[in-house]
Parts: sequence; structure tokens; C-alpha cells
Amino acid sequence: MKNYNLAILGLGGMGNWHRELVNEGAWFDGKKLGGGIPRLKVTGAFDIKADRMKFAKDHGLHAYGSMKELLADPKIDIVLVSVPNELHKPYVLKALEAGKHVVCEKPVALNSRELQTMIDASKKAKRVFVVHQNRRWDEDYLTVKTIYDKKLLGEVFRIESRVHGSRGIPGDWRSLPKHGGGMVLDWGVHILDQALQMIPGKVVKVYATFTHVTNELVDDGFYAEMTFENGLVFLCEVGTSNFINLPRWYVLGRDGTALLEDFSCKGKIVRITDYSKNDAVPIRTAAGLTKTMAPRTKDTIKEEKLPVIKSDIRDFYKNVIATIDGKEKLRVTLDSVMRNMLLMEAIFKSVKTGKPVEFEGQKKKK
Repeated sequence: MKNYNLAILGLGGMGNWHRELVNEGAWFDGKKLGGGIPRLKVTGAFDIKADRMKFAKDHGLHAYGSMKELLADPKIDIVLVSVPNELHKPYVLKALEAGKHVVCEKPVALNSRELQTMIDASKKAKRVFVVHQNRRWDEDYLTVKTIYDKKLLGEVFRIESRVHGSRGIPGDWRSLPKHGGGMVLDWGVHILDQALQMIPGKVVKVYATFTHVTNELVDDGFYAEMTFENGLVFLCEVGTSNFINLPRWYVLGRDGTALLEDFSCKGKIVRITDYSKNDAVPIRTAAGLTKTMAPRTKDTIKEEKLPVIKSDIRDFYKNVIATIDGKEKLRVTLDSVMRNMLLMEAIFKSVKTGKPVEFEGQKKKK
């Protein structure tokens, strides 16, 4: 079977993450989780920064003198585009025109028009074009998806997904509109994608707000609430000025609640076991008594461990290789990427108008 060579356009933090994943294996929390990707090897790179080219040479890669030289190399089968957001479209188009298969970092484009141009080009070139929506393999997301799919909480009516930090928006190109900066395109592209992958139904409306605590030019945080046709409300929130983080996931169902504190899947499920015992002993507050907010007694609820789902991020590239071989279809479909892009556009529209907006993304193929 054919082995494939991959070259990287943009050997920054994420570009090097791909090099490590493909050539050495996945790493998490300082620990190596496994070997590299079978039949795939990163062999070269191009970056406009001299220090990154020195880094490439020091790590056994061929340091190309230009993007043109890289794309002209017949030994390169796949090109990873890992450059600032506004350069994704021109770099992807050039790689496809050169006859290369393309993996593009997220967000794939600045808008749906750019993405459609890239999709059309990939069809014309008859090459695999895939977007690195890598957080579809996050174990915290897969755990919550299992809770939802298996109805472990009964009918789920609200899901809250949050990513919080306290360092403000990064001061590099991510802070500027012309480069496609802002948290919707940086982190929203992940957690919004997870929402659309988790809930199969249509989105009825979208309402969103932005924060500008550390940056007035782009959003340094956002709040987006999506209402699905089944009535489920899905909240996605990103904050960069949060010195006390709220839980990564909070899931509410008729029969219980699930809490995941962070990416490590620390948390629990609390489910009701006896509906007949609904009376409560009132609790006393300074302003009076309350039965409504009194805690349930232990004989009516049960605390359970989370059904943590293990995953392997290397499966992304294994699927890409199998798709090139003609043995599988892409797990990250371009239709799903387009739907996510249209959702982000709906969020920008809601912020601009200050009103909830209809989401037209379900009219696209899934």
C-alpha cells in the first residue's frame, strides 16, 4: 500500500502540533499517548519566518525556499495549510491547483462564499479536501454526546458548553479583523461544531452577544444560544476574562443533571430514582423559608460516574488516508463544515442586529 508524504505550510504552533502527531504520536498533559500515523510522514515545511525554517531543519524536515517550491515537489502528496485565517483560501486553492490533497486548519475560511469556492476547486481538482475539526475527538464532548444519545438523563432540554480563560484574546494576528481574529472563529468554530454534531435536528433560531473586554476590534468572548426544533436550547459560550471558570459542560434533563468540570472529564451525573417522594423539608434563609429550592433527600436521587468515552485523535489522519485510498468517506464532511460556517455567520448577524435570527444552514446538505 502506498505511503504518503505531507508538507506543512505554516510551521507555527498548530503546524508543529501536526508534525508531532503524524511523526511522533499524540501528546496530552505532557504524556505521549501513542505512536505516529501509519503510512504518513511529514517530510517538509515552508514558513516565512527564518527561525521556523531552522526549526524544520533541526527536526529532520526539508525546509522549502518558497511555497511554490513546496507545491512543485512531486514527492509531496498532502499539504497542510496552517497559516493565519485570511490566507486559508488562497493557499488551499494553490495547493489544489498543484494536484495535492489538502488538510486545512480551522476556521477553514472567513465566510461561506470563500468556503464554497474552495469546495468547488476540490471537486474540479478531484482531490481530497478536509478541514481539521479536531475537537470532534475530544473525550469530554464524546462523553456528553453519549449521555444525550443514550437518554441517560431522560429528555434533555438544555445543554451548556463553555470554554473559559483569563488571559484575554491573544495579541497576535488573532486580535485583528483583517486576519479573521476573534473568539467566534477561534474557539466558537469548535464548540459550535460540536453542538451541530451532537443534536441532529434543525436549529430554529440563534441569538448571540459579544464581549470586548480586552479588544475593541474583535470579539474576545461571546454568548450564543441556539434553539433546536425539538425545543432543546444549546448555549455555547467563550470567555477570555474569566478568573473563575464555569463548568465545561452542564446538561439538564427531565430525569437528572450531568456536570463535566473541564477537558479531563471530571464530573458526575445525578439522576432521580423516586418520583413519588417530591415533598421537601423547607430550608431557612434570612428572608424566609423555601421548599422549592430545598435539596432533595438522598433516598430520591443517585449519583453516578460519567460514561467517559475514550478516543484517539490519530483517527482523523487515518480517515484522511483511508479516504484517499478510496476505502472510506471523510468523517469531517464539507457539508458539515459549511453548516458550521453558516451558523457562525448567523451569530455575527444576530450580534449586528441585536435580535434572534433564523438559521438557514439546515437547507444545506448535511
